[in-house]
Amino acid sequence: MKTIIVPLDFSEEASAGLDLSFMLAKKTGANIQMVHVIQMHKSKTQNDIEEEKNEAVLKFEKILEKCRKEGNIDCGLTYSVEEGQVFRAVAELADKFEDSLTVLSTHGESGFEELFIGGHAYKIVSHSKNPVITTRRSKLSANIDSIVMPLDITFQTREKVPYTAKLAAAFGSEIHVVTAQLSKMKSIEKKLIQYTNQVTAYLDHHNIRYKITHAHGKNLTDITLDYAYSVNADLISIMAEQEMNPSNLLLGNYAHQMINKSFIPVLSFPNYHIRVTAEDIWTLGAFIPR
Repeated sequence: MKTIIVPLDFSEEASAGLDLSFMLAKKTGANIQMVHVIQMHKSKTQNDIEEEKNEAVLKFEKILEKCRKEGNIDCGLTYSVEEGQVFRAVAELADKFEDSLTVLSTHGESGFEELFIGGHAYKIVSHSKNPVITTRRSKLSANIDSIVMPLDITFQTREKVPYTAKLAAAFGSEIHVVTAQLSKMKSIEKKLIQYTNQVTAYLDHHNIRYKITHAHGKNLTDITLDYAYSVNADLISIMAEQEMNPSNLLLGNYAHQMINKSFIPVLSFPNYHIRVTAEDIWTLGAFIPR
């Protein structure tokens, strides 16, 4: 990653996203771009907008000053103030940077509440063409020592592997490859074993430490979270599967539940890279796609 986008509403809860971005930047050398979005309403006058912009700039400058004193300014910390729909403004900003990652703090009601509740956090993930990390923790681990990476029977499930492996290499993490299975059908089990072999071949090739766990249950989200909590994971890596309806792009049910329930940061990888990032996995796993 080269740039980390951090949406802020300047609440205390939102600082978790900024803290996580500092940790990521120190390990990867990425720059950090903070952003505040002014939501447009008919009741707002131009003076109201200018006043909100000025207040945002002052708050950003205070953050910069604090970071200088604490020695966090080496990450190339900058900021911008945007206008419009929150999810669209954040996604469009992220698209302007090559190899960007958005770090989004999801928390309760605040002055910027629509970003974090009421579905807007999910819209940011579902509309982004770049990976997004969502976090609800006020206190974060000092390092990403373990990453849980669930595999299911969908074709896209392997798309997150190369990006996750790069993070693991940067942090010296161990990846927990978890096959999440609702059914004990032999055909499903066979496919999951095949996917696991392909993924672990890729991890072996890149010298990434890993463990393999085969889990069963009634809900894919609960299977993943129960395991992640049991190993005290620092990150969960999933696909941000999307569902289309006539009017909007929606976040799939599994990703939606994961972001909503998890107190462990969740890395959601978009489905825009299908049949691109998986090429190495197919090769190393001796898998010929149909």
